[in-house]
Amino acid sequence: MVNIPQGLKYTQDHEWVEARSGDTVRIGITDHAQRELGDIVFVEMPEVGRRVSGAEALGSVESVKAVAEFFAPLGGEVVEVNSQVSDEPELVNTDPYGDGWIVAIKVADRSELDSLMSAEQYGEFVAEANE
Repeated sequence: MVNIPQGLKYTQDHEWVEARSGDTVRIGITDHAQRELGDIVFVEMPEVGRRVSGAEALGSVESVKAVAEFFAPLGGEVVEVNSQVSDEPELVNTDPYGDGWIVAIKVADRSELDSLMSAEQYGEFVAEANE
């Protein structure tokens, strides 16, 4: 059973977004994505200060099976990367919604969050994709 926490937003590219205080969001890859990738061995992080637009590649996640890009679900500026994941990429497997977050972005337009999927919508999306 895939873990899809309530209170987060989700993308069709299997990223999750957690709205933080102010205009900052945290982004990671979903439990479904990390299961599909398998054991993660490396995460390529974006530069802090980099300006991104929605759907732009931020970096990549490398596992023993594949390399997959992860994308900015919202436009804005990278304000933090999770250095703990750089040192321990397996955190994306063991705690994708907690210590396994990847990047924080100060969003340019917070209303873009409304275009992302709820937990229920993402659950349906994953179920349909697996049929």
